[in-house]
Amino acid sequence: MAKVILGVTISLDGFAEDSKGSVGALYPDLDTLRKTDLLQESIRTTGSVVMAWKEFEMAQDPDWFAGNYEYQVPIFVLADKAPEKHPKETGNLTFTFVTDGIESAVRRAKVAAGRKDVTIIGSAATVQQVLNAGLSDELQIDIIPIFLHNGFRPFERVDGNIKLKKIKVIEAGERTSLQFRVER
Repeated sequence: MAKVILGVTISLDGFAEDSKGSVGALYPDLDTLRKTDLLQESIRTTGSVVMAWKEFEMAQDPDWFAGNYEYQVPIFVLADKAPEKHPKETGNLTFTFVTDGIESAVRRAKVAAGRKDVTIIGSAATVQQVLNAGLSDELQIDIIPIFLHNGFRPFERVDGNIKLKKIKVIEAGERTSLQFRVER
């Protein structure tokens, strides 16, 4: 059965987004990151992706994902409504816009992933929703050595009953990746 892996990148002072909701400053190493064993392993083991609308919108041109995005798998985008123009797809990369909540998106992504993992990529709010709903098996926190000083923190409104068991720590370019099993 597929594991659900929730990933988030944060600054040293704990912000997953700046005060405008942007994650751009957290990826100064994106070109290097794409070549790391950390991301390459994730690409190999991921069968589907759940993505927040904000991350989907970052592409500016939604057709960019087809053939360019790291994860060429079915993508389930959390949305209030589907966009008027459906983005370009490939034989492997498809888009489903999920309007009935995170639980539905994860359930559908698990089916699409088969025996592979579901990777959740989202905003601070998405991280809180996933953890509080008990939907993730693992949590991967990548720490990038910058200070944002303000913005949105992913763990501020997380249920205090969640327990984490460290799996591993990986250095990947500029970032340090902390990987945990989520226990309740």
